Amino acid sequence: MTEKPGNLRSSEVTEGVERAPHRAMFRAMGYDDADLSSPMVGIANPAADITPCNVHLDDVAASAYEGVDGAGGMPIEFGTITISDAISMGTEGMRASLISREVIADSVELVAFGERMDGLVTVGGCDKNLPGMMMAAIRTDLPSVFLYGGSIMPGEHDGREVTIQNVFEGVGAVAEGEMSEGELDDLERHACPGAGSCGGMFTANTMASVAEALGLAPLGSAGAPAEFDERYEVAERAGELALDCIENDRTPSDILDKRSFENAIALQVAIGGSTNGVLHLLALAAEAGVDLDIEEFDAISRRTPKIANLQPGGERVMFDLYEQGGVPVVIRRLVDAGLFDGDAMTVTGRTISEELEELDLPADDAIDAEFVRPVDDPFHEEGAIKILTGNLAPDGAVLKVTGEDNFHHEGPARVFETEEDAMAYVQEGRIESGDVIVIRNEGPRGGPGMREMLGVTSAVVGAGHEDDVAMVTDGRFSGATRGPMIGHVAPESFAGGPIGALEDGDHVTIDIADRTLDAELSDEELQSRLESRDEPEMAYQNGVLAKYGATFGSAANGAVTNPGVKRDE
Repeated sequence: MTEKPGNLRSSEVTEGVERAPHRAMFRAMGYDDADLSSPMVGIANPAADITPCNVHLDDVAASAYEGVDGAGGMPIEFGTITISDAISMGTEGMRASLISREVIADSVELVAFGERMDGLVTVGGCDKNLPGMMMAAIRTDLPSVFLYGGSIMPGEHDGREVTIQNVFEGVGAVAEGEMSEGELDDLERHACPGAGSCGGMFTANTMASVAEALGLAPLGSAGAPAEFDERYEVAERAGELALDCIENDRTPSDILDKRSFENAIALQVAIGGSTNGVLHLLALAAEAGVDLDIEEFDAISRRTPKIANLQPGGERVMFDLYEQGGVPVVIRRLVDAGLFDGDAMTVTGRTISEELEELDLPADDAIDAEFVRPVDDPFHEEGAIKILTGNLAPDGAVLKVTGEDNFHHEGPARVFETEEDAMAYVQEGRIESGDVIVIRNEGPRGGPGMREMLGVTSAVVGAGHEDDVAMVTDGRFSGATRGPMIGHVAPESFAGGPIGALEDGDHVTIDIADRTLDAELSDEELQSRLESRDEPEMAYQNGVLAKYGATFGSAANGAVTNPGVKRDE
């Protein structure tokens, strides 16, 4: 593209005599007449030394910059924030995680709007970067390409591959006396060997995979590890593709429809993706104006088998999937089985099925069947995500199955008002087989910010209670969580949800087959307890946590803050 169409909005700051001062500012940054006559493409870059997920993103963004420039565009890189989920995990700082999704979306939208950009390449590394960047693209409805920064390689410890999940679980093993502090120290030093997002099918890799299924990222773009040359080739192609999107006026609203989200859910449940994917897909659908209900995740999961052997429910990592052909080999199997709509549109202007034909994928029979199973011979007959309802979660709760499909658990509630109190209970060795650990006041508003509980869940598993202790919370879980851990309980305790009425010793029943989460309490008893409790107060009265905490909607609708989309109704 060499000529700038007059209908592009960047003309508002580059064209005409009255814009001479604006052009002078651009010239100060090294842009010339050729740049100023080209479409302006923003490259949103959350690079930071805060997390290995993002530490390399300046180089990724630089390759995207070259792609935009080489294709005849005017690339403008700008920054935004990130929060490290892993480093803030188990601390008060984790309250910032979900808020960062909103801040990223808000800030990218503001820059694109304020600077009159024509298109975007949105770059993501750590977990909340990915949905935040996609939300921004949807809001602006500018021609946009999503670009993932890539996954970390697995580490090696004691002759086996390890990830950050193993380190978190090692903390629980030390507390139980099953691992020495020296072994944990050695594990810590080898689990994360370089740049890139956490290696299992945790939240970052789930959302990168989902971006392909939605059509917002090109098929095959999620797989290449962060430090591989192919990651930078993917980035350069993303920059080139952004210009193609501008030239053809191809925007997120041309790509996304109900089929896109149904496809994304089918992929999520087939690969054992993070429960956070439920929250983020609901938020993305709300931003896109697509009607998506939390119960639809369960309906799609019931008909879509789990066919990938990926951590935390399996053994392999994203690098292993990349070596098998990446996300497209899973999508191809789902399309062939009629479980994924191949006619859905993608950012390239071709459909999913057309894109699959374009890719040089391994033959179906060449794929390791112990890693990606055929649809008719799956690891589990149903997908990994289950939506539970009952008198503790009238609006739903979310579970990712990492063990038995037909798990049933009954036991006494051990009720904690904070994650820290629950963690102390586990580390003090007080946990008992049969316990149902309940952590409340951790929802989107009550937390605020809906903290992830990987520290506690990993400590439970590390202590040897993966199958005989359950957890229920109105907070969230990391994509690395495994075991019978139920999150996103809605309504949350702060908003008057029945989880707020539970008391120590109440009998709780969890039944995955029936999709139920119930306390052995009558409706009248639950209501009486809720009416007699003290009215909860916001945990923070000023600053960013107070501002976003006051505006979050229900987890059942994606915990969005945008006032113009579906929230609590």
